[in-house]
Amino acid sequence: MDGLAPSRPTRYRSIFISDIHLGTRGCKADYLLDFLKETECETLYLVGDIFDGWRLRKNWYWPQAHNDVVQKLLRKVRKGMRLVYVPGNHDEVLRDYLGMHFGGVEVMKEVIHETADGKRMLVIHGDEFDGIVKYARWLALLGDWAYVTMLQVNTWFNYLRRKLGFGYWSLSAYLKHRVKNAVQFVCNFEDAVVAEAKRHGVDGVICGHIHMAEMRMIDGILYVNDGDWVESCTALVEHFDGRLEILPWAELRAFPMLEPATAAA
Repeated sequence: MDGLAPSRPTRYRSIFISDIHLGTRGCKADYLLDFLKETECETLYLVGDIFDGWRLRKNWYWPQAHNDVVQKLLRKVRKGMRLVYVPGNHDEVLRDYLGMHFGGVEVMKEVIHETADGKRMLVIHGDEFDGIVKYARWLALLGDWAYVTMLQVNTWFNYLRRKLGFGYWSLSAYLKHRVKNAVQFVCNFEDAVVAEAKRHGVDGVICGHIHMAEMRMIDGILYVNDGDWVESCTALVEHFDGRLEILPWAELRAFPMLEPATAAA
């Protein structure tokens, strides 16, 4: 048969992904499947909010692509990959099963990952450092509704932009960076997570929760947020020499963030 042979997946020592939000219409499951097909690793960390129990309780939504993500992950486990699941607030039901194994999946509240070059990294979702989630759950639920609504508005807005010949532009990302209270919330969150890393006596922290991929030093601690698979489609990877890198997968693959099926719905 003519044609090029398929490329081999890129191997990493570790991969960290979070905030997939399976069970919601905003989840970019197809893009994640592409990422999982094109990468392999020894250990994969699911850093919370992998499925969205909050939304599923209100409205069941589980297309085939979301089921395919689960099956792809379990297939990798059967082939020998270690899979560590650190639940977040949207999949908090799994926190009732901390310390247990399900089909080779380890469920843990937090874990310390040691990189190949000896850095000790605390891996947590991070919602416990979000005052709204911790102390005002009703406000967090209201914020979740507002966020979903904003994503829907963003979809239609970008549908019109595409018709007019303009590229994708994220309303939610813009608001996070420009609205004063949102910026202050992110700063407070980062400071709290870094303080927790110091309390553990580690070199850095890897988290999710706020859907903003970031890697920088804060007060002597390496702060890393692996982003999400709703807006940015990012993952954190560890190379075999211990180097950490954030992969903006949709950007690297030139995927349109506005999917035709979504725009037509």
